[in-house]
Amino acid sequence: MRQISDKTTEQQNIASKNIDQMSTREVLVTMNNEDKKVPLAVEEAIPQIELFVDAVVASMKKGGRLFYTGAGTSGRLGVLDASEIPPTFSAPNTLVQGIMCGGLSALVNAVEGAEDDADAGYAVVDERGITENDCLLGITTSGMAAYVHAALKRAKEIGATTGLLVCNTFEKTPDIDILIQAVVGPEIITGSTRLKAGTATKLILNMITTTAMVKLNKTYGNLMVDLMTTNKKLWDRGARIIRHCTDTDYDRAMETLVRAGGSVKTALVMVLLEIDADEARKRLAVHDGALRKVLDQEGKSLHL
Repeated sequence: MRQISDKTTEQQNIASKNIDQMSTREVLVTMNNEDKKVPLAVEEAIPQIELFVDAVVASMKKGGRLFYTGAGTSGRLGVLDASEIPPTFSAPNTLVQGIMCGGLSALVNAVEGAEDDADAGYAVVDERGITENDCLLGITTSGMAAYVHAALKRAKEIGATTGLLVCNTFEKTPDIDILIQAVVGPEIITGSTRLKAGTATKLILNMITTTAMVKLNKTYGNLMVDLMTTNKKLWDRGARIIRHCTDTDYDRAMETLVRAGGSVKTALVMVLLEIDADEARKRLAVHDGALRKVLDQEGKSLHL
């Protein structure tokens, strides 16, 4: 196995070698120029991201789940992405789960040596009840976190679909079904992989879950019709979506949303088809929650 010092994210960035002598503007411009390289690195990885998304969608259609696991910034970004799925798409908290190396306390405080604990990584897969129907994505910038590789090994033994997201070149191992590589190059501060590597990781995780949710009928066009109305802002957003899509007034939209139990998708069917909440839910269930199919069947559509 290559040494950590061989990884490009550990190399010195020539563009920033005199950063301590730069003006504030020069530092910011240098950072921005480096950050511009990140989307290009992600673009190169799209074929592999596509493979993993398709695997996730197939898994979820069978009742499976997506798990992320990683250490440090990688693990925190996995937990962050997972935590955003329930309110955005009305998905259960269990559908996408982040496993933080070192436990929840490691979200805010570094846990020394946690990423080197292979035994803990192996054990956590069974602790979380991962099955052959699930997908596990390991996230490690260098590709060298023993915790992550042990988790992938155990998941592969169980029969789960495994993926590894790295920000360096990496040689695929038998425990990895899909290898996603976004090679971002040296960081502006040598080895500080919360920067470009962290940005690339955030972009890719966003791509994975957003695309999967679209494929699972969680949107209509680009509208968030399956959001969870958990606060005033989201109740208002839900009512505005209904108003925009159906040309009904705001008060009626909000009143229908209340009768729909906060489900924007249900409320839209109620307004367009002039039916009650129970019937709207039944129509959606027949089509696996696909709002477009429900409306197409009745010759209806939403304004986008």
